[in-house]
Amino acid sequence: MFHDLQINRLRALVTVVDLGGFRRAAEALHVTQPAVSQQIRQLSTLVKAPIFLSTGRDLQLSQQGNELLGYARRIVALNDEAVGRFLPPSGTVRFSLGVGDQLAEALPEILGLLANAMPNAQVSVRTGPSESLESQLVSRRLDLGLLLQSRPSASTATSIELGRIKMDWFGQPAHSDGSVLPLTLFTEPNTLRGRILDVFDASAVPWRVGYEGSELIGLRAATKAGLGVSCLVANGDELWGLPKTERELPPPPGPLPVIMAVSPGVSSPQIVRVARRTLQSALRGYPFVE
Repeated sequence: MFHDLQINRLRALVTVVDLGGFRRAAEALHVTQPAVSQQIRQLSTLVKAPIFLSTGRDLQLSQQGNELLGYARRIVALNDEAVGRFLPPSGTVRFSLGVGDQLAEALPEILGLLANAMPNAQVSVRTGPSESLESQLVSRRLDLGLLLQSRPSASTATSIELGRIKMDWFGQPAHSDGSVLPLTLFTEPNTLRGRILDVFDASAVPWRVGYEGSELIGLRAATKAGLGVSCLVANGDELWGLPKTERELPPPPGPLPVIMAVSPGVSSPQIVRVARRTLQSALRGYPFVE
């Protein structure tokens, strides 16, 4: 047979002791004084002894009551910690933000500006390819997205263009015969990959795949290692120390639009307004077309 130590009874005991009386405890707990007295009696039944030896002006706990008080403080504190983890304080705004990997260097400024604009906000962040983040927006696993892509998405409730970013070629291939150009590419599905291949297919430059991977960190490493030429945001040399390509190549695709995408589940105009202003400000260091 199991006996449950109900939190309201333990909280009543802690409050009576901390405030020094049943009346004050009742006021603090927003219940009647008889209700507090009943909860203490129920605890007395559990320990099979009185909780208090004296309940007048000079409250005095019994030995069993004092021992139970130690457990009560720990249990109530753990309960409140768990509740606080899953039920944020009143007035707290919670939302999730996805940031395309080529724009993620702006995250510190984005989060700082959001904290100033919405002090009570709890923001969770995911980064990754824009295509992956877009699918999470459609399925409402993300609320907002900062995406780099070739065209606005028709599958999200709202797509707001924040500007268009210049792209450029990076990398000095270490193993190339000078004719066939090795490329470092994102794996499919990836909108930028398709745009890059369209550029080379329309040109007279022969090419081959020197590296392909799904993550930006791998693509950057491959480019630095000389495995091929990559097409990334035009300030990639400043952001990641990538060498600009010296070989004469066709103009890179773009400029590509930067989109703030809003999930169909977001109904707060305030969040959208603040996020738009924040993202535009945080991205000022990126090479937007005037």
